[in-house]
Amino acid sequence: MAQDLRKLQLAVCEFCSGTGWEPVGEKGVRLCRCRSGDRRNQMLAMARIPKRYEKCAFENFIAESSDDAGMTLRHALNKSQILVREYPNIEIGLLFLGPCGIGKTHLAVATIKALIDRGVPCLFYDFRDLLKEIQDSYNPVSNTSELRVLAPVYEAEVLVLDELGASKPTDWVRDTVTQIINNRYNDRKVTIFTSNYLDEPENPQEENLTDRLGVRLRSRLFEMCKVVSMKGDDYRRKISCARESDDRRLKITPAHESGDNRLRNKYARGRKP
Repeated sequence: MAQDLRKLQLAVCEFCSGTGWEPVGEKGVRLCRCRSGDRRNQMLAMARIPKRYEKCAFENFIAESSDDAGMTLRHALNKSQILVREYPNIEIGLLFLGPCGIGKTHLAVATIKALIDRGVPCLFYDFRDLLKEIQDSYNPVSNTSELRVLAPVYEAEVLVLDELGASKPTDWVRDTVTQIINNRYNDRKVTIFTSNYLDEPENPQEENLTDRLGVRLRSRLFEMCKVVSMKGDDYRRKISCARESDDRRLKITPAHESGDNRLRNKYARGRKP
Protein backbone atom coordinates (compact mmCIF):
# COMPACT_ATOMS: atom_id res chain seq x y z
CA MET A 1 0.00 0.00 0.00
CA ALA A 2 2.85 2.38 0.72
CA GLN A 3 4.09 1.92 -2.84
CA ASP A 4 0.60 2.63 -4.18
CA LEU A 5 0.45 5.84 -2.18
CA ARG A 6 3.78 6.92 -3.59
CA LYS A 7 2.45 6.30 -7.10
CA LEU A 8 -0.32 8.77 -6.29
CA GLN A 9 2.36 11.35 -5.46
CA LEU A 10 1.76 11.89 -1.77
CA ALA A 11 3.12 15.41 -2.03
CA VAL A 12 0.47 18.00 -2.85
CA CYS A 13 -0.30 18.12 -6.58
CA GLU A 14 2.60 19.72 -8.42
CA PHE A 15 0.27 21.41 -10.91
CA CYS A 16 -2.20 23.13 -8.57
CA SER A 17 -0.55 22.91 -5.12
CA GLY A 18 -3.76 21.43 -3.76
CA THR A 19 -6.05 24.29 -4.87
CA GLY A 20 -7.75 22.28 -7.62
CA TRP A 21 -6.97 25.01 -10.19
CA GLU A 22 -4.03 24.79 -12.55
CA PRO A 23 -2.45 28.04 -13.83
CA VAL A 24 -2.66 28.63 -17.57
CA GLY A 25 -0.53 31.37 -19.07
CA GLU A 26 0.09 34.45 -16.97
CA LYS A 27 -3.36 35.08 -15.52
CA GLY A 28 -5.68 32.23 -16.45
CA VAL A 29 -6.58 29.04 -14.59
CA ARG A 30 -8.34 25.80 -15.44
CA LEU A 31 -9.56 22.79 -13.53
CA CYS A 32 -6.45 20.84 -12.62
CA ARG A 33 -5.68 17.50 -14.24
CA CYS A 34 -5.58 15.95 -10.75
CA ARG A 35 -9.35 16.43 -10.56
CA SER A 36 -9.96 13.88 -13.29
CA GLY A 37 -12.46 11.17 -12.40
CA ASP A 38 -10.04 8.26 -12.68
CA ARG A 39 -7.47 9.81 -10.38
CA ARG A 40 -10.10 10.89 -7.87
CA ASN A 41 -11.61 7.40 -7.74
CA GLN A 42 -8.18 5.90 -7.27
CA MET A 43 -7.39 8.31 -4.46
CA LEU A 44 -10.72 7.59 -2.76
CA ALA A 45 -10.00 3.86 -2.91
CA MET A 46 -6.54 4.34 -1.44
CA ALA A 47 -7.98 6.52 1.35
CA ARG A 48 -9.61 3.42 2.91
CA ILE A 49 -12.83 5.22 3.80
CA PRO A 50 -15.27 2.57 5.13
CA LYS A 51 -18.37 1.99 2.99
CA ARG A 52 -20.59 3.11 5.86
CA TYR A 53 -19.08 6.58 5.63
CA GLU A 54 -18.38 6.91 1.91
CA LYS A 55 -21.38 9.22 1.32
CA CYS A 56 -20.46 11.60 4.14
CA ALA A 57 -20.12 15.18 2.92
CA PHE A 58 -20.37 18.71 4.25
CA GLU A 59 -23.65 19.11 2.38
CA ASN A 60 -25.45 16.32 4.26
CA PHE A 61 -24.08 17.07 7.72
CA ILE A 62 -27.08 17.95 9.91
CA ALA A 63 -26.65 20.81 12.39
CA GLU A 64 -30.02 22.51 12.33
CA SER A 65 -30.95 22.86 16.01
CA SER A 66 -30.71 26.36 17.46
CA ASP A 67 -29.59 25.29 20.93
CA ASP A 68 -26.03 25.22 22.27
CA ALA A 69 -25.47 21.72 20.90
CA GLY A 70 -26.43 22.86 17.40
CA MET A 71 -24.00 25.76 17.68
CA THR A 72 -21.14 23.40 18.49
CA LEU A 73 -22.00 21.27 15.44
CA ARG A 74 -22.07 24.28 13.13
CA HIS A 75 -18.78 25.46 14.63
CA ALA A 76 -17.27 22.03 13.91
CA LEU A 77 -18.55 22.14 10.33
CA ASN A 78 -17.06 25.60 9.86
CA LYS A 79 -13.65 24.53 11.22
CA SER A 80 -13.62 21.56 8.83
CA GLN A 81 -14.41 23.74 5.82
CA ILE A 82 -11.75 26.27 6.83
CA LEU A 83 -9.13 23.50 6.94
CA VAL A 84 -10.04 22.48 3.39
CA ARG A 85 -9.94 26.06 2.13
CA GLU A 86 -6.60 26.87 3.76
CA TYR A 87 -4.76 23.64 2.94
CA PRO A 88 -1.81 23.33 2.21
CA ASN A 89 -0.98 26.60 3.99
CA ILE A 90 -1.57 25.06 7.41
CA GLU A 91 0.24 22.66 9.72
CA ILE A 92 -2.45 22.28 12.38
CA GLY A 93 -5.06 19.54 12.20
CA LEU A 94 -8.32 19.03 14.09
CA LEU A 95 -9.25 17.03 17.17
CA PHE A 96 -12.99 16.34 17.26
CA LEU A 97 -14.14 15.53 20.80
CA GLY A 98 -17.65 14.54 21.82
CA PRO A 99 -20.04 11.71 22.68
CA CYS A 100 -21.02 8.91 20.32
CA GLY A 101 -23.26 9.52 17.34
CA ILE A 102 -22.95 13.29 16.89
CA GLY A 103 -21.06 13.31 13.59
CA LYS A 104 -17.36 13.42 14.43
CA THR A 105 -16.46 10.73 11.91
CA HIS A 106 -18.87 12.26 9.39
CA LEU A 107 -16.98 15.56 9.45
CA ALA A 108 -13.56 13.91 9.41
CA VAL A 109 -14.48 11.90 6.32
CA ALA A 110 -16.16 14.87 4.64
CA THR A 111 -12.97 16.86 5.17
CA ILE A 112 -10.64 14.37 3.52
CA LYS A 113 -13.09 13.77 0.68
CA ALA A 114 -13.10 17.50 -0.03
CA LEU A 115 -9.30 17.49 0.06
CA ILE A 116 -9.17 14.53 -2.30
CA ASP A 117 -11.36 16.54 -4.70
CA ARG A 118 -8.51 19.06 -4.70
CA GLY A 119 -5.88 16.42 -5.44
CA VAL A 120 -4.60 15.92 -1.89
CA PRO A 121 -3.91 12.24 -1.01
CA CYS A 122 -5.50 11.31 2.32
CA LEU A 123 -5.85 8.20 4.48
CA PHE A 124 -8.48 7.03 6.97
CA TYR A 125 -7.78 4.57 9.78
CA ASP A 126 -9.85 3.44 12.72
CA PHE A 127 -7.46 3.52 15.68
CA ARG A 128 -8.41 -0.02 16.73
CA ASP A 129 -8.04 -1.45 13.24
CA LEU A 130 -4.61 0.11 12.88
CA LEU A 131 -3.41 -1.40 16.14
CA LYS A 132 -4.72 -4.81 15.11
CA GLU A 133 -2.91 -4.65 11.76
CA ILE A 134 0.31 -3.77 13.56
CA GLN A 135 -0.16 -6.65 16.01
CA ASP A 136 -0.95 -9.06 13.17
CA SER A 137 2.31 -8.08 11.49
CA TYR A 138 4.19 -9.65 14.41
CA ASN A 139 2.82 -13.07 13.47
CA PRO A 140 5.67 -15.18 12.00
CA VAL A 141 3.41 -16.35 9.16
CA SER A 142 2.35 -12.83 8.28
CA ASN A 143 3.27 -11.51 4.85
CA THR A 144 3.67 -7.96 6.11
CA SER A 145 5.71 -6.05 8.69
CA GLU A 146 5.15 -3.25 11.17
CA LEU A 147 7.01 -0.80 8.95
CA ARG A 148 4.93 -1.78 5.94
CA VAL A 149 1.73 -1.17 7.91
CA LEU A 150 2.91 2.16 9.29
CA ALA A 151 4.52 3.58 6.15
CA PRO A 152 1.25 4.84 4.62
CA VAL A 153 0.24 6.29 7.99
CA TYR A 154 3.51 8.21 8.19
CA GLU A 155 3.44 9.35 4.58
CA ALA A 156 -0.18 10.37 3.99
CA GLU A 157 -0.48 14.10 3.44
CA VAL A 158 -3.60 14.19 5.60
CA LEU A 159 -4.48 11.36 7.99
CA VAL A 160 -7.72 10.70 9.84
CA LEU A 161 -7.21 8.62 12.97
CA ASP A 162 -10.70 7.74 14.14
CA GLU A 163 -11.68 6.70 17.69
CA LEU A 164 -8.42 7.79 19.32
CA GLY A 165 -8.12 6.27 22.78
CA ALA A 166 -10.70 3.56 22.12
CA SER A 167 -8.29 0.70 22.83
CA LYS A 168 -7.18 -0.24 26.32
CA PRO A 169 -4.27 2.10 27.19
CA THR A 170 -1.45 -0.39 27.63
CA ASP A 171 2.19 0.67 27.44
CA TRP A 172 2.42 -0.86 23.95
CA VAL A 173 -0.61 1.09 22.74
CA ARG A 174 0.73 4.36 24.11
CA ASP A 175 4.19 3.73 22.64
CA THR A 176 2.69 2.95 19.23
CA VAL A 177 0.47 6.04 19.20
CA THR A 178 3.38 8.19 20.36
CA GLN A 179 5.50 6.83 17.52
CA ILE A 180 2.82 7.67 14.94
CA ILE A 181 2.04 11.12 16.28
CA ASN A 182 5.67 12.13 16.76
CA ASN A 183 6.54 11.02 13.24
CA ARG A 184 3.76 13.07 11.69
CA TYR A 185 4.44 16.01 14.02
CA ASN A 186 8.12 16.12 13.03
CA ASP A 187 7.22 15.90 9.33
CA ARG A 188 4.59 18.64 9.74
CA LYS A 189 1.84 16.42 8.39
CA VAL A 190 -1.78 17.39 9.04
CA THR A 191 -3.70 14.89 11.15
CA ILE A 192 -7.39 14.80 12.06
CA PHE A 193 -8.40 12.87 15.17
CA THR A 194 -11.77 11.91 16.62
CA SER A 195 -12.36 10.69 20.15
CA ASN A 196 -15.27 9.97 22.49
CA TYR A 197 -13.06 10.84 25.45
CA LEU A 198 -13.34 14.46 26.52
CA ASP A 199 -10.73 16.63 28.20
CA GLU A 200 -13.20 17.50 30.94
CA PRO A 201 -16.09 15.00 31.09
CA GLU A 202 -19.26 16.10 32.89
CA ASN A 203 -19.07 13.02 35.10
CA PRO A 204 -15.80 13.21 37.08
CA GLN A 205 -15.87 9.42 37.39
CA GLU A 206 -15.41 9.00 33.64
CA GLU A 207 -11.99 8.69 32.03
CA ASN A 208 -10.75 11.70 30.11
CA LEU A 209 -8.51 11.80 27.06
CA THR A 210 -5.38 12.29 29.15
CA ASP A 211 -6.25 9.13 31.11
CA ARG A 212 -6.38 7.19 27.85
CA LEU A 213 -3.28 8.66 26.19
CA GLY A 214 -1.03 9.94 28.96
CA VAL A 215 0.02 13.48 29.79
CA ARG A 216 2.91 13.78 27.30
CA LEU A 217 0.92 12.57 24.32
CA ARG A 218 -2.08 14.75 25.14
CA SER A 219 0.29 17.72 25.36
CA ARG A 220 1.65 16.93 21.90
CA LEU A 221 -1.88 16.93 20.50
CA PHE A 222 -2.33 20.50 21.75
CA GLU A 223 0.50 21.47 19.42
CA MET A 224 -0.76 19.43 16.48
CA CYS A 225 -4.49 20.16 16.50
CA LYS A 226 -7.23 22.62 17.21
CA VAL A 227 -9.68 21.09 19.67
CA VAL A 228 -13.24 21.05 18.30
CA SER A 229 -15.75 20.12 20.99
CA MET A 230 -19.11 18.79 19.79
CA LYS A 231 -22.30 18.26 21.75
CA GLY A 232 -25.67 16.75 21.00
CA ASP A 233 -27.85 13.67 21.14
CA ASP A 234 -26.83 10.34 19.67
CA TYR A 235 -28.09 10.54 16.08
CA ARG A 236 -27.99 6.77 15.66
CA ARG A 237 -30.28 6.37 18.67
CA LYS A 238 -32.69 8.92 17.21
CA ILE A 239 -32.88 6.97 13.97
CA SER A 240 -33.38 3.69 15.84
CA CYS A 241 -36.20 5.12 17.97
CA ALA A 242 -37.89 6.60 14.92
CA ARG A 243 -37.74 3.25 13.13
CA GLU A 244 -39.14 1.41 16.13
CA SER A 245 -41.98 3.91 16.34
CA ASP A 246 -42.70 3.51 12.66
CA ASP A 247 -42.61 -0.29 12.92
CA ARG A 248 -45.24 -0.15 15.67
CA ARG A 249 -47.38 2.11 13.51
CA LEU A 250 -47.03 -0.21 10.53
CA LYS A 251 -48.60 -3.03 12.53
CA ILE A 252 -51.90 -1.22 12.32
CA THR A 253 -51.38 0.82 9.15
CA PRO A 254 -50.97 -0.76 5.67
CA ALA A 255 -47.54 -0.10 4.24
CA HIS A 256 -48.95 1.53 1.11
CA GLU A 257 -50.75 4.11 3.31
CA SER A 258 -47.94 4.73 5.80
CA GLY A 259 -45.42 6.53 3.63
CA ASP A 260 -42.86 3.96 4.81
CA ASN A 261 -40.79 4.27 1.65
CA ARG A 262 -40.75 8.03 2.06
CA LEU A 263 -39.54 7.61 5.65
CA ARG A 264 -36.76 5.25 4.60
CA ASN A 265 -35.67 7.72 1.93
CA LYS A 266 -35.51 10.39 4.62
CA TYR A 267 -33.26 8.16 6.73
CA ALA A 268 -31.00 7.52 3.74
CA ARG A 269 -30.63 11.23 3.02
CA GLY A 270 -30.13 12.27 6.60
CA ARG A 271 -27.97 9.44 7.90
CA LYS A 272 -24.97 10.79 9.84
CA PRO A 273 -22.25 8.61 11.45
